[in-house]
Amino acid sequence: MMMEKLKKTPTLRFPEFKGEWELKKLGKITEKVNSGKTPLGGESVYVEKGILFIRSQNVLDSKLSFENSTFITEKINNTMKNSVVKANDILLNITGASLGRSCVVPNNFTVGNVNQHVCIIRLNKENEPYFIQPIFSSEKGQNIFTSLQTGSGREGLNFQSIRSMSLAFPTLPEQQKIATFLTKVDEKLQALKQKKSLLEQYKKGVMQKIFSPNPDSLDLKDEKDFDNSIQQKSGQSGKSHKSRFRQDNGNAFADWEEKKLGECLDYLQPTKYLVSSTEYDNSFATPVLTAGKTFILGYTNETNGIFENNLPVIIFDDFTTATQFVDFPFKAKSSAMKILVAREGIDIKFIYEAMQIMNYEIGGHERHWISKFAPIDILIPCLEEQTKIATFLSTIDDKINHCQAQLTNTEVWKKGLLQGMFV
Repeated sequence: MMMEKLKKTPTLRFPEFKGEWELKKLGKITEKVNSGKTPLGGESVYVEKGILFIRSQNVLDSKLSFENSTFITEKINNTMKNSVVKANDILLNITGASLGRSCVVPNNFTVGNVNQHVCIIRLNKENEPYFIQPIFSSEKGQNIFTSLQTGSGREGLNFQSIRSMSLAFPTLPEQQKIATFLTKVDEKLQALKQKKSLLEQYKKGVMQKIFSPNPDSLDLKDEKDFDNSIQQKSGQSGKSHKSRFRQDNGNAFADWEEKKLGECLDYLQPTKYLVSSTEYDNSFATPVLTAGKTFILGYTNETNGIFENNLPVIIFDDFTTATQFVDFPFKAKSSAMKILVAREGIDIKFIYEAMQIMNYEIGGHERHWISKFAPIDILIPCLEEQTKIATFLSTIDDKINHCQAQLTNTEVWKKGLLQGMFV
């Protein structure tokens, strides 16, 4: 009777399917739930080619990664037959910071093995792995894994707890329908990630050529020319790519001049722009910034000491040398930040991009702008060419940001689907 009461239906469902889903323990529908081990000798027995040895870093969210792969010999693999991986197995990380991360082994997978940090979940033929793995990735699945962690203060899942997981299941045809749909969503996400990665690689390559000591000519005047250049680059990777702009009338700009970075940028101390309270709230108007990757620490309702003139600027962490380009009013958090502003005849976006490819080794916990960065020699074109370069690179940034927005929206949409399509 109890099992009957626990039968449910999801809030989102394909219309051709009816009836309630049935609650089952994972152990009742699996042929295998176990992990591997580290071979005797540890890393010393790894080889450059052989049988793929899967570790937790290879199990990404809904994807098996083959980057930085590790291999073992066939002889060692034969001593670990109980943890041989097959196509359509679900792999689940059961220890460490990546606990709960999972993926399905692709259909074209040949042979591999796993270490003790990765659990193999092999379903019986009446259940679809591409239906169950998205449950693991959903908020519901992650909450279950959190509740099942065992050990005295140590993160970890054991096989008994995994087998005891209770999940609601529809019929196999409905599982397969959901799996096919979610696979297409994942393919869209992967395509967006690949597009963003290609744009970032393209920008990096263009910047290296633009800011090289002897740039060639580049005549890209608008977004159409930019789109064409990406297509040409992707199909002609072995050919040289011109990297110097020309004037609108076709004439060459004057040669670039060498200047010190400190001759291009002046600096302001952030003292009078520092935030007083760290009681941030997203409903407040003014962002509080750091030059590091976090960038926006939060939002403040303080109205005094907002930096809003001389925008845009570069914020520079005097200790780490991290930089951010800022074109909106803000307050600062750290007194170690320098606010860099452009001197006359300088396009600050051009300088910011040039700074991104400077190779500089940080010299300990010391202030870097005045003693190290300001004296650096940099080649500077005329203001008109600076602006052309800055505008062109901003066009790429816009495309990267648009791609990221699509990616974020699709991920949010998928999260909603996972909440609605499962019980």
